[in-house]
Amino acid sequence: MPARPPSFFRPFGAGLLTSLSVAAGYLPIAFSFGLAALQAGLSPFITILTSVVVYAGASQFVLITLMASGAGWLTAVPTVVLMNARHLFYGPALLNRVPPDTHRLPAPLLAYGLTDEVFATALGKLYDVSPASREAWYVGLQAGAYASWVGGTVLGVSLSSSFTNPPVFIEAALSFILPGLFFALLLESGVARAARTISVTVVATILLTMLLPNYHALALGMLAGAAFNMLTVRPAP
Repeated sequence: MPARPPSFFRPFGAGLLTSLSVAAGYLPIAFSFGLAALQAGLSPFITILTSVVVYAGASQFVLITLMASGAGWLTAVPTVVLMNARHLFYGPALLNRVPPDTHRLPAPLLAYGLTDEVFATALGKLYDVSPASREAWYVGLQAGAYASWVGGTVLGVSLSSSFTNPPVFIEAALSFILPGLFFALLLESGVARAARTISVTVVATILLTMLLPNYHALALGMLAGAAFNMLTVRPAP
């Protein structure tokens, strides 16, 4: 009698529980996005729809800033797409950790919920999950992060009348939450072992920001770091 595949719901629940650390950072940022989008002139429906469909973190703030400044969709959409081009490197890195014979869900579904923080969390914890359960665990991680982002946006839209003029120190703290969370997750994942590659990426990005817009510099800086890693890191024998 063939062995039954492992239950989907138990590892899914474990991934959902792991997502709480990401949700703690997403809720306040998504809340502030809801406020900022309404102040930029977007309707409540479009604001929530942006988080549901675009789901791109900091890129959503760039999107509403561009739209509020009068930039058209032909300018705003390519800018957001370019800012998120780094995700092209995230997907293969995680998919290689899911054994092919246990990969059952469509790749676009797995890619949709892939954010910086989800990637960093999965990078550090996926090997601790049994190979047959990794896909379900990862879907749970994504689902929790996505629900917190959309839920935070809904709260921001619903309570916007009570937060018309937030103190400056609150805005400053909110702007630091996501970068701080991502950095902490990367350190937890053991990324310090790639210190040279990270240093090259950071230095290249900083230098490029002197010549190019930030979103171009970020994408090209990551390409420089990836190229450096390919040329200098030798596979273990």
